[in-house]
Amino acid sequence: MSWMAKLYETYEAGIQLDLPDSGQLMPISHTLQNAHVKITIDGEGGFRRAEVLEKTQIVLPATEKSAGRSSGEAPHPLADKIQYVAKDYLEYGGKKKGFFEGYFNQLDRWCNSNYSHVKARAVKKYIEKGSVVRDLLESRVLFVDEENVLLSFWPKDSENDTPKIFKVLPKEKSILDQGNALVCWCVEIPGDVVSNTWEDHGLQDSWVKYESENSNQTGLCYVTGKEMPLAVNHPAKLRHTGDKAKLVSSNDMSGYTFRGRFTDNKKSIEKFGAQSVGVSFEVTQKAHNALRWLISRQGFRNGDQAIIAWAVSGADIPQPMEDIWDSMSEEIQEVPIPSPVVDNKTDHTNDLGQSFSLALGKYMAGYKAKLQATDNIIIMGVDSATPGRMAVTYYQEFFPDDYIERISRWYKEFSWYQRHKIEEDVGKVKPVSRTVWPVCPPSPRAIWEAVYGSVVNDSLKKSTIERILPCIVEARPFPQDLVEKAVRRVSNRSAYKSDEQWLWEKHLGIACALYRGFCKRHPKQSKEYIMGLDEDNNSRDYLYGRLLAIAERIEDVSLKVSGENRTTTAGRLMQHFSDRPASTWRNIELALQPYIQRLKNNRAGFLHNIQILLDEVMNKFEKGDFAHDKSLSGEFLLAYHAQRFDFRNKKLSNENNEPQMEGNNK
Repeated sequence: MSWMAKLYETYEAGIQLDLPDSGQLMPISHTLQNAHVKITIDGEGGFRRAEVLEKTQIVLPATEKSAGRSSGEAPHPLADKIQYVAKDYLEYGGKKKGFFEGYFNQLDRWCNSNYSHVKARAVKKYIEKGSVVRDLLESRVLFVDEENVLLSFWPKDSENDTPKIFKVLPKEKSILDQGNALVCWCVEIPGDVVSNTWEDHGLQDSWVKYESENSNQTGLCYVTGKEMPLAVNHPAKLRHTGDKAKLVSSNDMSGYTFRGRFTDNKKSIEKFGAQSVGVSFEVTQKAHNALRWLISRQGFRNGDQAIIAWAVSGADIPQPMEDIWDSMSEEIQEVPIPSPVVDNKTDHTNDLGQSFSLALGKYMAGYKAKLQATDNIIIMGVDSATPGRMAVTYYQEFFPDDYIERISRWYKEFSWYQRHKIEEDVGKVKPVSRTVWPVCPPSPRAIWEAVYGSVVNDSLKKSTIERILPCIVEARPFPQDLVEKAVRRVSNRSAYKSDEQWLWEKHLGIACALYRGFCKRHPKQSKEYIMGLDEDNNSRDYLYGRLLAIAERIEDVSLKVSGENRTTTAGRLMQHFSDRPASTWRNIELALQPYIQRLKNNRAGFLHNIQILLDEVMNKFEKGDFAHDKSLSGEFLLAYHAQRFDFRNKKLSNENNEPQMEGNNK
């Protein structure tokens, strides 16, 4: 139960934080619901007005049973559905059972207790009159047919005037039940500035005290080690208001999925509590409220899967699933470290990733300053295989230094040039966007898209995230199959449509980052690649990658000279080149001849220098390596991308390497 103990501690620390009302932890004995109708009354229970609410989520008082209800009768103490709060619901043809009596009796006990509240008493006075549905009909909130029966759909011939209630209520096969509308209360009392009951902290406190005192089943709480009132039902609605899945559930009174050595039955549980495990009502409420708060505040969501990382103290920490670009975009927009010039030649051995490392160090130092050495940092993943059951799929605890160090390792080892867009002149009539290639790691969401494409089923997304997460927070080696799929997919450039070349470039940067990080963490043969073009790397795969980039550059410049815009031969044959580089290179080289001839007449200086570069790379092959037709590893993508960036950076820094030879045209 370590996760529940840590969440309980988080709740106790969280309520001490100075947070706005919208960001505060929910009080115990309350639950989240989407409200549909607000009824305003006065302090004596007199009806004033009613209105339909759109997309309004409220915190309402709840019993242990009602907070986790999925079927049957379990009334909330104050705000609830019309079938509960309206005594006259069945008089207007209500399709479901009317639970007014149970709702009223529960509210009456609260109002007659030592923890009564004036607004709760006002609601009781109003519902006693039995006119809730009638008042809502007169206010044009609910609607009936000619036989005075609540409508289950709005007539098609009047669709242009569809009332709000038919737009906000959930439908099943275009049919709805107006009795499902959840009613919340607004009590207007002279001098009271907070009329909405769900915003009144005094009302919330009165219910919490009443509910706590009326818990009569005590036992040993396995989390605190104390004798406390035990929980029978545990909360649901952890990921959203319609979430029925529970992390803790022990109602095994039928079906007998697991009994073991326990002899529990319904009566013994009600009298003595469960034999297997005991968690106090207060602990489970606070723990689940903290989990709900964390998921909504900083959780990574992927369908039903949720991953959260937090410090028990409430301090901010770097999130393992976040895109670092979102947090550090200003610091890492471009690579600012220039390569030094040595003997009139650019030195490419300088690791351009230094700029990112420096910026990352400052960024992480800001988090370290907020954390104590003894703080606990928790990573927790939850998911549900069925609508009613949820499981903890991942759980780890860290000290701050270990966590920061592992996150930093991920950011450094899996960084490469990543394609991003910056919106400039935002707010103007025609904002301008600019493409940048900062050095940073790809986000987990971008990784699965690069590996499998944008159309991926939820199951595959979940399994991919579950495999990536330990690589980020535990520094485990990256899965080889994911790297190979990313490399293989991006090598097939022709599979990307002409208007998707930007996407191919984005995936190219991601594939390079994954391959670089994979090699760094390889358990048997670790290899580190610098961030940039490594002219001292003479491996066969690396040199072939440079050749492909050079061939692409020659043809690309020639096409621009003639005003053409199409994919180069190197781009079209990239997949074949990765499979059979030697034989494919001959085809690429032959296809370059007409472009070379064109450049002789228009860009002779550029052609002269790039042919020198081409010869230099060719001469670096070891004997026999060039003629070998063995398929290339992902290393060729690193060289290809780095060589392309070298051309790009020279162009941006006015080092075009294109001096015009004497007597030639510009």
